[in-house]
Amino acid sequence: MPTSNQLSPGMTINIDKKIFRVESCVKVSTAKGTPFIKTKLRDLLTEELIEKNFKLSQKLLEVSLVIHDLEYLYIEGKNFLFLDIGELENALVPPNILGDKINFLKEGIRVKAFFYGNSIFSIELPQFLELMVTKTTSKEDKLTVANPTKIAVLETGAKIDVPLFVEVGDIVKVDTNLNEFIQRL
Repeated sequence: MPTSNQLSPGMTINIDKKIFRVESCVKVSTAKGTPFIKTKLRDLLTEELIEKNFKLSQKLLEVSLVIHDLEYLYIEGKNFLFLDIGELENALVPPNILGDKINFLKEGIRVKAFFYGNSIFSIELPQFLELMVTKTTSKEDKLTVANPTKIAVLETGAKIDVPLFVEVGDIVKVDTNLNEFIQRL
């Protein structure tokens, strides 16, 4: 069982039955009072970033997550069916695990799944995807001098702002982390 002194970025820990990845940690020494460890932790379920302080040598529960590569197949009932590439087994993922990532799922997209025990704890999409534009707003709907963009609906149902030159049928590169247009291909 590691202590707070042994924390390093990338470690995964369990705090109050929630799983966090350590994003950064620093030892803080003050002129008055006791030194402590200041951390930034990312909740792997909600992706929320929080700051938390630990006493020196405070015991922590480290968690081992296993990463599997999955390929999206289709929706089955209310869940999403993936194929575990390494195990060649099907994996059902409930929508609450995927969250807003559902907007970028398309048949054949490969994702990383983080398993804690036998259950999928979180899913990570590729940072960039190439998707087709299926619909755009007319230029008059949103055109302003400060914001010369329009909304495009992608083949997966995601909506993003795109430049005015993007048309229906174009393939665009999208940053799934920021939900932003990168380029037209």
